[in-house]
Amino acid sequence: MSLEQKIGQLFMISAFTNRNENDYRRVEEQIRKYHLGGLIFFQGNPLKQAELTNRYQNAASHPMLIGIDGEWGLGMRLDDAFSFPKAITLGATADAELIEKMSFEIGKQCKRLGIHINFAPDADINSNPKNPVINFRSFGESVSNVTNLSLAYARGLRKANVMGSAKHFPGHGDTGEDSHYALPVLNHTLKHINEVETMPFRALIEDSIASVMIGHLHVPQLDDSPNTPASVSGKIINEYLKKGMNFNGLVVTDALNMRGLLKYFPTGLAEVRAFQAGNDLLLQTGNIDIAFEALHKKFLDSTLLVSDLDQKVRKILMSKYWVGLNKYKPIDLRNLLADLNNQKSKDITQKIFDQASTIVKDEEGLLPLANSPNVAYATLSIAGKGDNTFQKTMSNYCNIANYNIPFKPSKSSDWTWVVEQAAQKDLVIVGVHGMHNLDSRNFGVVPETIKIIRELQKQTKVIVCVFGNPYSLKLFDEFETVICGFEDESEAHIAVANIIFGVNGAKGKIPVNTLALDGKVDFGINTEPLGRVGLGIASEVGMDVSKLNQIRLIANNSISNQEFPGCQILVARKGKVVYYESFGNLKYGADEPVNSQTLFDLASLTKVTATLQAIMILYDQKKIDINLKASQYLPELSKTTKKDITIRDILLHQAGLKAFIPFYDNTKDNINNLNPKYFKKENLDNSFLKVSDSLFVKPSIKDSVFQWIAKSDLIPYGSSKKFLYSDLGLIILQQIVEKISGQSLDAYVDSKIYLPLGMYNTGFNILEKKNTTNVAPTEITKDYRNALIKGTVHDPNAALLGGVAGHAGLFSNVWDLAKLFQMNLDKGEYEDTHFFSENTIDYFTAKQSSVSHRGLGWNKPTKDDPSVSQYASESTYGHTGFTGTAAWVDPEKELIFIFLSNRVYPSSENNKIIKNKTRKRIHDIVYESIIE
Repeated sequence: MSLEQKIGQLFMISAFTNRNENDYRRVEEQIRKYHLGGLIFFQGNPLKQAELTNRYQNAASHPMLIGIDGEWGLGMRLDDAFSFPKAITLGATADAELIEKMSFEIGKQCKRLGIHINFAPDADINSNPKNPVINFRSFGESVSNVTNLSLAYARGLRKANVMGSAKHFPGHGDTGEDSHYALPVLNHTLKHINEVETMPFRALIEDSIASVMIGHLHVPQLDDSPNTPASVSGKIINEYLKKGMNFNGLVVTDALNMRGLLKYFPTGLAEVRAFQAGNDLLLQTGNIDIAFEALHKKFLDSTLLVSDLDQKVRKILMSKYWVGLNKYKPIDLRNLLADLNNQKSKDITQKIFDQASTIVKDEEGLLPLANSPNVAYATLSIAGKGDNTFQKTMSNYCNIANYNIPFKPSKSSDWTWVVEQAAQKDLVIVGVHGMHNLDSRNFGVVPETIKIIRELQKQTKVIVCVFGNPYSLKLFDEFETVICGFEDESEAHIAVANIIFGVNGAKGKIPVNTLALDGKVDFGINTEPLGRVGLGIASEVGMDVSKLNQIRLIANNSISNQEFPGCQILVARKGKVVYYESFGNLKYGADEPVNSQTLFDLASLTKVTATLQAIMILYDQKKIDINLKASQYLPELSKTTKKDITIRDILLHQAGLKAFIPFYDNTKDNINNLNPKYFKKENLDNSFLKVSDSLFVKPSIKDSVFQWIAKSDLIPYGSSKKFLYSDLGLIILQQIVEKISGQSLDAYVDSKIYLPLGMYNTGFNILEKKNTTNVAPTEITKDYRNALIKGTVHDPNAALLGGVAGHAGLFSNVWDLAKLFQMNLDKGEYEDTHFFSENTIDYFTAKQSSVSHRGLGWNKPTKDDPSVSQYASESTYGHTGFTGTAAWVDPEKELIFIFLSNRVYPSSENNKIIKNKTRKRIHDIVYESIIE
């Protein structure tokens, strides 16, 4: 190599991908003219960076080292690239294994984008809370924690064949100036520097870190030359770092265009002094023309030795060989964005926030919030988005009122109305959003925010959730319950919501002294999970999200094909919801999107979610013997054809009962009109039962229907029993439940099951329970109701019974049902509540009959069933509903699948969902996504 080529190898200049062609040509010309050794990329996007990297590498005389300052991933510098949590968040996990997984993923993404060196980790001990430049970029204040996580970060990069760079030597954490603008001073004794600031660097050097970046900071104890940054100090680099610590890797300057350096060492002089001090790579010179010429001149006049240059170039070329530049290949642009924004990165990010989120204070022991039907909850989002993930997640877990101030309040009139309403609740969860990382900006927290929380705490219980820099916690020290989520990201919102409601336990520890809590470091309150079903990470429970996401295609195509206007789909495994999505609208052509709070008519899912649950509880309590005749509990059957049918045979649908009888026909007069003996169009005194919005029926109809069932003929069996699915048996079972319990079916399941499970969006006659219009309509009926059915039960017999029937009538959503089916999957246990024994659920869900494929009340998979996967195990149990619903539980796979739709809108004659086996196809994808 010529002298000029060797000098060029020292330089890594900055490059941008969001500029214009003139700028790109300028960089390309500089690469050719000065034989540059490398580039460090900044703003832009990955596709353009890949394109320019290929172009620039083609212009280079020797393959260039491509770098990035990507401490939290490529997203730190590039649009459309992934950002992992900041270092201070990582510090709260204290989990080296997790951080190594994260940095390995960062390394793989760097490699994919043709990047060979990532100038990370930041190994500074941030012991100064007012540090304006390191701050949240550090793993924290604990020497051991910063050391362990720095080592983990470097290992992950190395595993991906990407060089790391420990910065900012000898330690930038306890400084009060930003070296981008001024020269910081590290005023500590040599003993302190040896035992604190440089400890992470020493460990990284021992572990073979590829490079060390030298900071622009003055360290008088190491070099007392006035205004001399470490980056140009031979005493610090050659003597203290190289000789004293035996470092033989690449030494890199911090950016040479920073004012903390240039104030005392202008461009040209800075590069010469940096070379003399022992640096190998000169990063981001302020002017390549001046810098190159200054170095060239010093080599020609022998002020600088070519032998020293040869040694540095040899190290640079060896580094290039290690990263594979001896076999350079251009970047493949195909699928680049997808590769850089993969699911594994998202999973790792969620896990980091799950482990980092910290309960800072909980003076009254509120956390986690146990299910309590009598407690009214509210959330208040300050400066957050109206549809923020924090509030949406909590709304899935409990009945909660959401309030939002979508801006930073500047006066009391911005918030007094909210406080007046929210303070009426028993507990308010406040999310503080839109924060800033720097103390100089008061962390983005305005005085009115503190006033809001202060006023709320005077009137009710408050949990404050801070989605920002933990150094801001000093602003919230007066409040009794505080959680730090560290960053205002959706993954942090989920993590904090999961801690509040006991889906996950709290493990995080604040890794710095926040000047609150008596100056404690590594402090946080641990909690244990309550055993609730909630959002989780698919890969953590052995499922592939990319496969699960194929559900979207089927659901959207089905809506386009008008199989149903809208639906909700939920998949849970091992107690974690790994897929949930709402699709479509309440009606075709309407702008009324289905969301997580939309309620659906469950139709025959009522059989297993209400009546059967009640039967199992009573059986477990030995209050019912299913081998006895129904007439033992209902003597009025003893003189009918039903006198000998057993509860067991009813549950197995082999009691000989007719499938369906249109009882409403019995309520018509001789000319086929509704008989006023039974019906009214108005219900002014509330003495009648509601059938539909404009039709009401006498309560005595219940007795009439039961008599009609009792008098109905049985299907002639002959000598052996036969299976015939029947609604009538479930109405008989409803009567038995009500007789034994002394309560109506709806009251019994509400008090014994739904409220204890926190199923506040589930019930019969749902509009009497919830004031909502967010209910999926069913059919525009042509039967005796002759109306659009919305909020009242679709099934005509259940409607005749006033909306409460053993076979139909229940409304719910997938999130509520997930709690119920998780309780069944967990053998009758949920949180710390016991509903029935393991023996009971195992008995009822097992195949019980030689003439029926079913369990006791439960449906079981068959090959020709269009609603259940072909892969479902024999232990699987569940049910479907006429309105287009299905729920299946597979104990062998610890798997729950719930599908709710309103396929009967506007007509129940639409059976495309059955013909196309839509539920089965979606359920198949669920099984195909299982990877372990």
